[in-house]
Amino acid sequence: MGSYRFILSGGGTGGHIYPAIAIANELKRRYPEAQFLFVGARDKMEMEKVPKAGYKIEGLWISGLQRRLTWKNIVFPLKLISSLIKASEILKKFNPDVAIGTGGFASGPLLKSAAKRRIPYLLQEQNSYAGITNKLLGAKANRICVAYDAMERFFPKEKLVKTGNPVRADLVNLQTDKKGPLSFFGLDSNKRTVLILGGSLGARRINQLVEEKLDFFNTQNLQLIWQCGKLYFEEYKQYNSDRVKVKAFLNRMDMAYALADFIVSRSGAGSVSELCLVGKPVVFVPSPNVAEDHQTKNAQALEQQGAAIVLKENQLDGQFETVFSKLLGSREMQEKLGHNIKKLALPKATEHIVDEIEALLK
Repeated sequence: MGSYRFILSGGGTGGHIYPAIAIANELKRRYPEAQFLFVGARDKMEMEKVPKAGYKIEGLWISGLQRRLTWKNIVFPLKLISSLIKASEILKKFNPDVAIGTGGFASGPLLKSAAKRRIPYLLQEQNSYAGITNKLLGAKANRICVAYDAMERFFPKEKLVKTGNPVRADLVNLQTDKKGPLSFFGLDSNKRTVLILGGSLGARRINQLVEEKLDFFNTQNLQLIWQCGKLYFEEYKQYNSDRVKVKAFLNRMDMAYALADFIVSRSGAGSVSELCLVGKPVVFVPSPNVAEDHQTKNAQALEQQGAAIVLKENQLDGQFETVFSKLLGSREMQEKLGHNIKKLALPKATEHIVDEIEALLK
């Protein structure tokens, strides 16, 4: 039977959407006849990203509870009831064999309704600190795929499978030759390269740091690939030069990773999983503005294994130059960080998650 029906939900941020699409692509590769439906939050980025990837999506009227008192919380019960009703209707109509949730608010009502209808479901938790939606859904899940150890703090131990997070296929076999990437970015083969990553929208504090430290990077004879994000490109494009390449977005991450000698990055789950595959020395600057402070926890999980350096935003002014100079000057430290982070890579994550979904079909 190749005509299985799969329903997937995950969204709000790229960190939830991208894994869901990667899982769908692998399922489609194994079951070309299968039917797919995504369920997202009506006003979030999945409504645009999922159709771009070639899949149908239905939107629910749902958002999270705000942490402070606001009128949005007053309409929350209304949104929840409306979403549960709509999710139930979608499931009745689509009648899936398996449901898959990758986190984000929309997966809550969908999987709650799936449990009621006795549809088996699998959760994929990307972070080292489980998100609120997934924690609530863990008890009734048939399988929970995780990327970190010690996740039995949040989930029933017997349901856990450590698979890692889905990553882009083009990063699994990264090229080592720098000739192509050097000419692609127009950079100098005699200088070492620092890659700055702030996520697709950009990271204000990392951008401010780079702007303040341009002279420092210059005196260290370094060149930069600076992905400042589309929100900040207008502000920072003036710094574009032969040794500083300012980009709103990087279309060829494989080229950027191949050329980088050092990386400064946010520590969202997707970035962390990619950087493990890349195996270069990384300084993580976690975003403090995310749910459950999970970026700090993701980064610290690597730091504890000698696989990365972590600097919080409030430490940047006082410590960045000292910490970075020490890294630049120590070949041994660079090799140790690169080696240890590479050891944590789980390149076959998507395939292992889909193996678990196949087990549920049986």
